[in-house]
Amino acid sequence: MENTINGIHHITAIAGDAKRNYDFYTRILGLRMVKKTVNFDDPNTYHFYYGDENGTPGTILTFFPWGDQIPAGRRGTRQVTEIGYSVPEGSLGFWEKRLHDNKVTYNKVAEKFGEQYLTFLDPDGLKFELTVPKKADDRKPWETDEVKAEHATRGFHHITITSNKIEETAKILTDIFGYKLVEQHVNRFRFITDAVEQASIVDLVEVPGERAGHVAGGSVHHVAFRVANDDILMEFRKKIVEAGHQITDKIDRNYFYSLYFREPGGVLFEIASDNPGFATDETVAELGSGLMLPPQYEPRRAQIEKVLPVLK
Repeated sequence: MENTINGIHHITAIAGDAKRNYDFYTRILGLRMVKKTVNFDDPNTYHFYYGDENGTPGTILTFFPWGDQIPAGRRGTRQVTEIGYSVPEGSLGFWEKRLHDNKVTYNKVAEKFGEQYLTFLDPDGLKFELTVPKKADDRKPWETDEVKAEHATRGFHHITITSNKIEETAKILTDIFGYKLVEQHVNRFRFITDAVEQASIVDLVEVPGERAGHVAGGSVHHVAFRVANDDILMEFRKKIVEAGHQITDKIDRNYFYSLYFREPGGVLFEIASDNPGFATDETVAELGSGLMLPPQYEPRRAQIEKVLPVLK
């Protein structure tokens, strides 16, 4: 992991009810609540981070649960339309039964690029795929009483971006991020970085006539790509500016440093650093157990805690 994009760092999506979201991801999917904090721009709203035991980049799925008053999103172009998780070989039967028993909308097991996958929707309509990768994923999973290691998700396998025209998005991936086009099936193009073994795949789906999606409830807000530290982050900022794209200044997100820019296909991209990590204000054993507020909101803790929904 040198001066490279090291696959996906995290994915951030929009949810409705906070407790429903918390229950679904910690109980049904069996993810760990890694960090319970608030939206930097709206401290009366939670920001949830789910992942593995340590909050490892490449496993982190985050949500802004803005309540059921938020309208439902619509999948279409200019969006991340699918999130793929890696699961062990032989686990899809377990997941099919688990989704069925919990009344989760899902499709039967299918195959693409020689890998079996199971599609399902979360309570807000966010689309996921559980994929058995060609090469076994050796990342250590988070286990719960109901989801043991032999079935548990390992972290991200891929994301899918849907575009009317993929050419300019592909240039970002190949010319700046170091991805390579490795497979194509009809209108789906698979790009992979060899900088890391997991969370390394971006699929681009080209649908010239489809209308743009609407980012709201049950939609991906942005996808963050991973770099080792904030010095490398700024090297990528220079590359993106030199390529003629507008990008933010470096932003301190407490657990990582970030840059944001909108790629030509319309999706909000973030580049995020591994440093300093999630075990800065809690130990690894304590991750997700308390409400962690950004320093600027700590004086308002009592007021914020009164507003935020109760999760248990």
